[in-house]
Amino acid sequence: MRGEEVMILVNEQLKPGTYEADFDGSNLTSGVYFYRLQSGDYQQTKKMVLIK
Repeated sequence: MRGEEVMILVNEQLKPGTYEADFDGSNLTSGVYFYRLQSGDYQQTKKMVLIK
C-alpha cells in the first residue's frame, strides 16, 4: 500500500446521467487497489483486487 495514484479515468464536470469508463489494467501488477468515486460533497472509496 504505497498510496500512489496510478490512473485517473474521468476528471471533468459531467451532466446528470449514466456513464461508463473503460479501465485497462494491463500495465498494472496484480494486487489490491483502491478507487474513489466523487461527486460534489459525496465521496466513496472502494477496494478492487486485480488478478492477472
